[in-house]
Amino acid sequence: MHDIRRINLEENILDENDHIAEHINEHMSMHGVLVVNEMGAPGVGKTTSIKNIISNLKEVEPKIRPYVIEGDIESDIDTKHLTELGIDAYQINTFGACHLDAPLIDHQLDHMHMDLDLAEGQRGILFIENIGNLVCPAEFSIGEHVKMLISTVTEGSDKPYKYPLAFEKADIIILSKVDLIPYLDFDEDFYMKGVRALNKDVPVFKVSGKTGEGYKEVADWLAKKAMTLNPKEHAELHAHMHDHDHHHDHDHHHNHDH
Repeated sequence: MHDIRRINLEENILDENDHIAEHINEHMSMHGVLVVNEMGAPGVGKTTSIKNIISNLKEVEPKIRPYVIEGDIESDIDTKHLTELGIDAYQINTFGACHLDAPLIDHQLDHMHMDLDLAEGQRGILFIENIGNLVCPAEFSIGEHVKMLISTVTEGSDKPYKYPLAFEKADIIILSKVDLIPYLDFDEDFYMKGVRALNKDVPVFKVSGKTGEGYKEVADWLAKKAMTLNPKEHAELHAHMHDHDHHHDHDHHHNHDH
């Protein structure tokens, strides 16, 4: 009986989370902002990747405005560093929780005063750096359009086999610190075989935070995704769905009164 209750509770939590995540995704789509959920273990180069991608975005597609939400259990070290670089960065601390969830992001978006009034033809990318963990973040949607997994050669080539869900759900995989491959026993063929068994078509970009290699290609991939967002179409669809819901409620009340 206790197991059934626990399963029902977990399902309810996930249902509520997914409902809020859909709302976030819809809201950001209407404003032309691509939401990127950045996942990866501690120390793989998540913040370094964000910095390098944003730096390359300026060259690849100047019409894109970047925003960052940094998720950490404690501290705001990375947020301060990003802010010093002139990047709109905001902090969430979970104080123990191993992942971000949609209610946390929704609350943050309500309080961080993001300027979402983008000019005609302009788009935004909101990078959300999830908590350093290869398990829990993959289970919870936070309103993203793209799940971006950062993996690194220093972790070893067996990670797709040990943490399949993160690799299976990723829309883009970044393999970082590739400049260290000559000094490590990293089996790239074994790694890629594991990735492809889980995720046949996911693009995998090899990058180096030290040399900057590969980040321009990542920025280009994300920029193309952002530029395909159609805020007007999303707004019209939202208005249509809202009208439909309103009529449905009205009809329901009307029938109920009779």
